Amino acid sequence: MGRMAGVLVAACLALGAQAAEPPVFVLNSLQADISVIDPVTWTETARIATGKEPHHLYLTPDEKSLIVANALGDSLTFVDPGTAQVQRTVRGIVDPYHLRFSPDMQWLVTAANRLNHVDFYRWDGKEPTLVQRVATGKTPSHLWIDSASRTVYSTMQDSDELVAIDIATQKIKWRTGTGAMPADVYGSPDGRNLFVGLTGSDSVEVFDISGEQPRSVQRIKTGSGAHAFRAAGDGRHLFVSNRVANTISKIDMQALRVVDSYPAPGGPDCMDVSADGRWIYVSARWARKMLVIDTVERKVARAINVGKSPHGVWTLRHAKR
Repeated sequence: MGRMAGVLVAACLALGAQAAEPPVFVLNSLQADISVIDPVTWTETARIATGKEPHHLYLTPDEKSLIVANALGDSLTFVDPGTAQVQRTVRGIVDPYHLRFSPDMQWLVTAANRLNHVDFYRWDGKEPTLVQRVATGKTPSHLWIDSASRTVYSTMQDSDELVAIDIATQKIKWRTGTGAMPADVYGSPDGRNLFVGLTGSDSVEVFDISGEQPRSVQRIKTGSGAHAFRAAGDGRHLFVSNRVANTISKIDMQALRVVDSYPAPGGPDCMDVSADGRWIYVSARWARKMLVIDTVERKVARAINVGKSPHGVWTLRHAKR
């Protein structure tokens, strides 16, 4: 009986550990809600209502809240990243298409994609307070902030530009031309290069930002519709989704070349990566699915039904970004 009891206790503990696995979140942009995915059964377990057109999401510095930016809803929805419970809604945040916290945790920055400005909110640990609205030019898309919390970089989707904004003064430092329809932007770990996905092309453009002015140094051909990035977790490699080519490319950020590729049907968009780096969770924008891609077997391992136009993807158990 003692041995049997021990087996039962072990089984219960295993079930409890599974139940404690944090969910994977997928934003359904055209349904104003979030799909909550159980990473053990790989089923959608709930839908969370948000404001209109949630596109991107970001974790608060204390990791206690996942912020969903509702672009047409002019609001932020705060969700517990471990339990998927809605915590609160902050209204009056104008057109928050994309968002990012500065590494020093002092600033929340949002890109107003349809209204052509980038907003700087002072963050006190609880509430965002608008400090400055910076007119940027046509269609700011994705943001990146350097590790020193000195500069915000924003792509300009419809004017084919990359803009740098000084955080201390909230003034534009420089702007430079890019390839067609720049989308996501990602900075190399050494702070020297910026990688820009060219959704209107088939490449990732690399800019050297180590000097006073940026310099385009290379275009890495990845696939048509190069769009969103996610770090592989090893400090060297970067995944990019190629929305039109229906693939995901793995880029070596030091060698500046593609070293691997994976199938991702249905218009791959935003991604997250499992803590061990093996699995990519990606929204299939046109297929109403979230795909789980096995980077070892180089194949789609699972396809989970979600809502209309799935976009942002996030989980707490992710590879180092």
